[in-house]
Amino acid sequence: MVALIVACEIGFWVLLGAALVARYPLRARALSTALLLAVPLVDVVLLAATVVDLRRGGTAGVTHGLSAVYLGISVAFGHQLVAGADQWFAHRFAGGPAPVRPPRTGRAHAARERRQWLRHALAYALAAAVLAVLTLAVGDPGRTAALWSVLGPWTLVLVIDFVVSFSYTVSPRAK
Repeated sequence: MVALIVACEIGFWVLLGAALVARYPLRARALSTALLLAVPLVDVVLLAATVVDLRRGGTAGVTHGLSAVYLGISVAFGHQLVAGADQWFAHRFAGGPAPVRPPRTGRAHAARERRQWLRHALAYALAAAVLAVLTLAVGDPGRTAALWSVLGPWTLVLVIDFVVSFSYTVSPRAK
């Protein structure tokens, strides 16, 4: 499963890079669109492989839980990553405007940090939902208990991120 997760991550970046090359240097907009539409299929492949492995009698482990984490993060942050990569690539290789840097100080920074934490919370909720679906798909809570072990450390990270992100609302960074 770890190899599959790594392969899916590599696949995400390869498809994204190929789509950007097709869009800008090659000016093949239709090919670029097709490649961008294929990016979410990487997540579908990972989810399907996880379900198949568990349904065939595999005992759920941390790696299966990590596939749910990967999916949650990919859905919550994927569009933002793709848009950022597109801006950077357009600027670097196609004469587009420079990417807009996120605010580093003040209320605008605090607002961005809150939005990013909400994305983080969405990723967490999506991963928990995927874990629940995997648990139901297997139908044996005893075999899937290890799936849920990934949420313990992630809960701590989510709480720390909340404290840090919302601290800027109380005490914004000075300019």
